[in-house]
Amino acid sequence: MTFENVLTERRGAVLEVTLNRPKANAIDMATSQELGEIFTQFRDDPDLRVAIITGQGEKFFCPGWDLKAAADGEAADADYGKGGFGGLQELRGLNKPVIAAVNGIACGGGLELAISADIILAAEHATFALPEIRSGTVADAATIKLPKRIPYHIAMELLFTGRWFDAEEANRWGLVNRIIPSADLMSQARKLADELASGPPLVFAAIKEVVREAEDMKFLDALNRITRSQFETVERLYRSEDQQEGARAFAEKRDPVWKGR
Repeated sequence: MTFENVLTERRGAVLEVTLNRPKANAIDMATSQELGEIFTQFRDDPDLRVAIITGQGEKFFCPGWDLKAAADGEAADADYGKGGFGGLQELRGLNKPVIAAVNGIACGGGLELAISADIILAAEHATFALPEIRSGTVADAATIKLPKRIPYHIAMELLFTGRWFDAEEANRWGLVNRIIPSADLMSQARKLADELASGPPLVFAAIKEVVREAEDMKFLDALNRITRSQFETVERLYRSEDQQEGARAFAEKRDPVWKGR
């Protein structure tokens, strides 16, 4: 994969995606389209199991929408490509783990990109904000997601004020999984990615689909759909070689060998 504003690197079953658009890794329409293409290819490649999204450098993860591009006429409702803004937020069927390694400032659409991942690791100097209120726009994805991720009153304060908060506060509210010394951020992200890549891909796919689809369902309705194998990924899992392998490995007291089929 070769792109103008995004670097990609395959490490076995792990895909590393690095925003590389100096000076701040802001996302314009072209960059968003590249990200959409990258994550679509990741979704559809059976040899890739986990992705890491991060930013180039030590200061910026991503400040979100490129306001200079907006000032030059790029519309807020422009064609941002597959998966919508940033390539992750609206990408259907992405049933593989994605880790955000937040290496610096993550604000506006950059914070929305981070919370589109499944796991967020933050460098100790990372800072966050939703400053859209100050430019007269709505942080649309964050307005939907944030009150479901952290306490309602905290989410509303952050949305209403656009104030900055640091990694410690983000961790306190459960917005990030953990804080990591800056020099160790990528090594820890890779260690976690390798651990997940060695896990059962069909189980991960089932978990992601169930979590996504059950978000607005009543508990018993969602549970009934699981037990009746009415989720495509659950049905595939229950009929797979991997499920049989898991049972055999447990009985034989050995590590399972997952094939994703």
